[in-house]
Amino acid sequence: MIELHNVDCMEYLATLEDNAFDLAIVDPPYGIGASRPSKKNGYVVKKCGIRKVPVSNYAHKKWDDKAVDNSVVTEIMRVSKNQIIWGANYFGLVGGYIVWDKLNGESDQYGCELAFNSQNKRTDIVYYRWSGMIQGLQVGKDVKKCLLQITDKPKNEKRIHPTQKPVKLYEWLLMNYAKEGDRILDTHLGSGSIAIACHNLGFDLVGCELDTDYFNAATKRLKQHESQLRIPIQ
Repeated sequence: MIELHNVDCMEYLATLEDNAFDLAIVDPPYGIGASRPSKKNGYVVKKCGIRKVPVSNYAHKKWDDKAVDNSVVTEIMRVSKNQIIWGANYFGLVGGYIVWDKLNGESDQYGCELAFNSQNKRTDIVYYRWSGMIQGLQVGKDVKKCLLQITDKPKNEKRIHPTQKPVKLYEWLLMNYAKEGDRILDTHLGSGSIAIACHNLGFDLVGCELDTDYFNAATKRLKQHESQLRIPIQ
């Protein structure tokens, strides 16, 4: 079952007993200003010349003006047996790590992201192409296969959030770090990609999102995905 709440996650977490969830997969605000995308056309210098950067379509908001308080991370760890927390480098989390290489090449976007993983002490790497309209066909540890991209652009995952992560990435995390029957927690739902991944793989999820606009967009996205799966194949 997928259960989504338009609420401050700390209010919800306060109602939970210790270890209420088997695994928390969380992507909290890092405090890097991602919620305030550029409203002016700009230019960046590349090896191939000067490229125009268009105005962002995302709303100008304040949720990423500062990183979440450490008390949020502490509460997430209290209510879950294990955690995967994106932005480990911003929160000083020490343990195992998961590196997501976006295979961006010379793109000016962030080339990779780092997640804390409580389940082991090693560093794992996963490849998935994610650069604007360039999205990968596969996710995994074989970099050559993961370089392949979707050529039919209408099949690309629609972006509704400035820090959106792909459904395929969340599916890979669930298949590699969750067990059948695990209850999953996401305190910062954002685009709702994790909800679609949990729905596809049969995991129960509780997700919280404070921003009403993004909550409504994520809920709509999940409902559209569910309705598409119910369309009979001709």
